[in-house]
Amino acid sequence: MTELATLARPYAEAVFVRAKETGETEQWSSMLALLSAVAGDHVMAAIVDNPKVDADVLVRLLLDICGDQIDAEGANLVRLLVANGRLRIVAQIARLFEEYRAADEGYVDVKVLTAFSITKTEEKKLEAALAKKLDKKVHMSLDVDESLIGGILVRAGDMVIDGSIKGQLRQLAKGL
Repeated sequence: MTELATLARPYAEAVFVRAKETGETEQWSSMLALLSAVAGDHVMAAIVDNPKVDADVLVRLLLDICGDQIDAEGANLVRLLVANGRLRIVAQIARLFEEYRAADEGYVDVKVLTAFSITKTEEKKLEAALAKKLDKKVHMSLDVDESLIGGILVRAGDMVIDGSIKGQLRQLAKGL
């Protein structure tokens, strides 16, 4: 676990517990995704990292940018993160929150990279096979990465299944 994930975990857990209490997990997902995108912008990152920018000014700026897409509790989270100098970990908080949400709702987000486009039929078969292997519903995102040369690369949480030619070549080179 990375240091940023360690720092983000208590915030993500607290936000998830609160979201479950209020029945607003979807709204919190949206708010955290927005905060992550805003804080991750290179211009905003420079402002966040600038020690000359007052915390109150930073909070107002963030809340003005987010507008009415952030509710009162989301604004409180922004204030807390800025006050504790933790705004840089909002992307990790959002990622962990989504992991907690997926586990709670009984699904897993799976990212699949293929060397070539696959048909809808192949996509459905792959999704069914992954659901069976993981014993959960699967929300699959599929992208093409020609650098894989052939095969697929599957990422589901901490699990990685590398069935690509590129991965096999890497293993072969490592063995030599």
